[in-house]
Amino acid sequence: MITLYTFGPQFGLPDPSPFVMKAQVLLAMSGLPFTTDSGGFRQAPKGKLPYLRDGATVVADSTLIRWHLEKAHGIAFDAGYAPAKTATGWTVEKMLEDHLYWAIVHARWVDNANFARGPANFFKAVPAPVRPLIQALIRRKVRSNLHAHGLGRHDRPTIEALGLRSIAALGDILGDKPYLLGPTPSGADATAYAFVAATLCPVFETPLRTAMEAQPNLVAYEARMRERYCPEFGAPSA
Repeated sequence: MITLYTFGPQFGLPDPSPFVMKAQVLLAMSGLPFTTDSGGFRQAPKGKLPYLRDGATVVADSTLIRWHLEKAHGIAFDAGYAPAKTATGWTVEKMLEDHLYWAIVHARWVDNANFARGPANFFKAVPAPVRPLIQALIRRKVRSNLHAHGLGRHDRPTIEALGLRSIAALGDILGDKPYLLGPTPSGADATAYAFVAATLCPVFETPLRTAMEAQPNLVAYEARMRERYCPEFGAPSA
C-alpha cells in the first residue's frame, strides 16, 4: 500500500499545502490504492511535506513523487499529448510552484489578518504561554525564506501585481479547454488544480483570490477537477 504523508484537511481544502494537494491528485489520477497519514511530518526526509512511502521506497517532493509513479508503476500522466504540449505543462507548473506559490505564502503568512484566519490555527497545540513566541519565530523564518527567494524583497503591491500576472497567464493558457493541455487531464493538471483551489480559498482575503474569482474558466476548472479527483470536498469554503 502506498502512503502519502500530508498535513491533513484545512480551510475546506484537501490540504493547506498546494504541493500536498498536487500529490494527492496525482495519486487519484494514477488509480493506485493509497492512504494518507497526517502524522509523519517529524520523519519527513527533507523536512517538508509531502512525501510518499511505497513499500521500502520513500520519495520526498511532489514532482519526484510523480516521477516515481511513472517509473515504478508505469503511469502515463501525459498520455496522448505531444512533447510541445507537455513542455507547456511543465512551464505552467514551474510558474505556479516557483512564483505564484510565494505570493500565496506572503498573503497567508505576512498579512496579519490572513495569518489570524489561517496559519495561526497550526499553532493550537503549542502551550498558550509560549504560542506568541513560536508564531513570531516561524513567521520570521517565512519572511526570511521569501526574502531569499527574491519575491519578498518587493513591497506588497508589487508582490500582488506579480502574482496577478501569473493568474492572468494561467487563465489565458487554459482558455476554453476543459483541462490545461486539452480535452483530457494531464499530470500538470494536478498542479494547476492545487494552486487554483488554494488561491480561491475564501478563508483568505487577497487580491489574488479576487482575480481568480474574476476568471470564470478558472473557477469552472477548479470545480471540474475537484468533482473528478476530490469529490469528498465541496467548493472551498471558510
